[in-house]
Amino acid sequence: MLFAPNRSDQRLRELTGAQREAGWTEAMTKVAAPLARLSVPEGSWETSPLRIRFLNAGIRREDARVMYFAAKTVLPLVLALLVFTTMSALGFGYDLPLLLNVLLAALVGCYLPNGILSVMRRRRQREIFESFPDAADLLLVCVEAGLGLDSAMAKVADEIRRKSPALADELHLTNLELRAGATREQTLRNLALRTGVEEVVTFATMLTQADKFGTSIGDSLRVFSDDLRYKRQVMAEERAAKIPVKMLFPLVLFIFPSIIAVILGPAAIQIIRTLMPMLQ
Repeated sequence: MLFAPNRSDQRLRELTGAQREAGWTEAMTKVAAPLARLSVPEGSWETSPLRIRFLNAGIRREDARVMYFAAKTVLPLVLALLVFTTMSALGFGYDLPLLLNVLLAALVGCYLPNGILSVMRRRRQREIFESFPDAADLLLVCVEAGLGLDSAMAKVADEIRRKSPALADELHLTNLELRAGATREQTLRNLALRTGVEEVVTFATMLTQADKFGTSIGDSLRVFSDDLRYKRQVMAEERAAKIPVKMLFPLVLFIFPSIIAVILGPAAIQIIRTLMPMLQ
């Protein structure tokens, strides 16, 4: 190669891109801040349930709240104006149907950020739930190999990142809190709060009780891991049992009419060809 890539130049480009993104984000935040004040509810953000939903969805940026409430202010106006313009261009008069459609569009715009946040939250929690049994098995192997719980969690966070980046990030944050001097009980409680997954809450409670009563962490993790695998298997069987019911509607609406048209179509054509001369 005549021109080998320079690491310093690549690092400089990455820093320049990060600075450009930070500047763009700061400019967008300044524009959205006045709009967000129109929708921000009263009360402390630190104790707000919406903040917990943001954490469950993996959103930790400080400007995410501003962008969220700015979207709840702008989207109803934009969608209502778009529906009003479209229906006016199609020739609808200024009557009750136009008013109802405009109000419906504004309502959809108001609740659209809530729906997007809920989808992100459910998707991330499902990823964590499906990967957590494997993380518990890895944690059990590390603990039985002689590692401490903190070192085992750091090792599991590195190994599980390929399968579940969300779970790896949560475990990494837990390790950072432990290194910062927080107690294990508090860090595990924060882990359960950030994920919002019931199995992680049970995991945090189990380790806290194991620390308090001096029981074996390895035995507790073995029982917990078996229970997680069984629960994941039960959920997979439940989803598989729902497949015939979910397939019923496409079969009735799309596949059965096509089959009936293919089977009875030639017979119907032959009957029409035979009866039409007789009727004439």
